[in-house]
Amino acid sequence: MPLYLIERNFAEALELNRDMVSESVRVNNDVDIRWIYSFLSVDKKKSYCLYEASSPEAIREAARRLNVPADEIIEIGSKVQESDFLAAVADASGD
Repeated sequence: MPLYLIERNFAEALELNRDMVSESVRVNNDVDIRWIYSFLSVDKKKSYCLYEASSPEAIREAARRLNVPADEIIEIGSKVQESDFLAAVADASGD
């Protein structure tokens, strides 16, 4: 299933609670998306969330039902991490 990065801008600081999380899980299951993890800005007004989803429309539907923004939805093509670069450098140097 494709991966998407969602940027959300909140007018007020975001304070999570048990009910909000439970409702999010229920709605995500209904529209067949899976939350992987999120980063929250220091001021708690912006989040960056990684999801598995069949389409951006599924993410928009969940956001609409939960009354939360989905300001930017970016499909992720591939993951690159430090170990990938280190392996490439080692291969290039013949180690």
